[in-house]
Amino acid sequence: MSHVPLSKLPAFDPRQVPVVGVDDHLPAISTHQMTPQALQARFDQPPLWTPEVLREPIFSERVPQQAAVLIPLVMRGPTGQTPYVLLTQRAAHMKTHSGQVAFPGGKVDPQDASVQAAALREAHEEVGLHPRHVQVLGELPVYLTGTAYHVTPVVALVSTEMALQANADEVADVFEVPLAFLMNPAHHRRHHFEANGMKRQWFSMPYPQARPSDQGEADVVERFIWGATAGMLRNFYRFLAA
Repeated sequence: MSHVPLSKLPAFDPRQVPVVGVDDHLPAISTHQMTPQALQARFDQPPLWTPEVLREPIFSERVPQQAAVLIPLVMRGPTGQTPYVLLTQRAAHMKTHSGQVAFPGGKVDPQDASVQAAALREAHEEVGLHPRHVQVLGELPVYLTGTAYHVTPVVALVSTEMALQANADEVADVFEVPLAFLMNPAHHRRHHFEANGMKRQWFSMPYPQARPSDQGEADVVERFIWGATAGMLRNFYRFLAA
């Protein structure tokens, strides 16, 4: 069977694919489990756990490539104990995953000393996040995307002293979502899609973000987190819940 990109399948819009389940029966990660100290301790002494989502059906003829993404946790709040996940919306003209919500990241280059080095370099190139503001906590299991990328998620704490500058060639927008929202399975929706003999299941975690409008009132923008990004966040949830 030939490989057909999901984005090219007839009438494919992930927002329109029916929700087949919501995991509101699972417990949310507590606030005290998401402090910088607790997160560092979890990575220093990881529990026995099983990732839930490790691969997607391959729908690309691309040669498999190593990649890395940074899961940047910006510590906000009066005491700097409340983590927000920094995410990007990819530019519409990108060859893969165009317009989608994603972590900063990309291919591992030959000159990169490690996958962590690649994640830091890509975050610097894409959103201007300087490595001096980043404290790496550890890595999550490799995630194989449908576009044949073997992605290592690198989790890190980020100082609020950072100054970001999005690279317009790759990034259309940069925003933050509370980690508490993403670590609450009541916001984890399951989808099932089938077309042309291809089946795929994924999670979505749509986040309603209020933003000021030109009229001075708040507009609500839906940040539709799905696919590989949601899958890696689901694994992060399982890691913290173990």
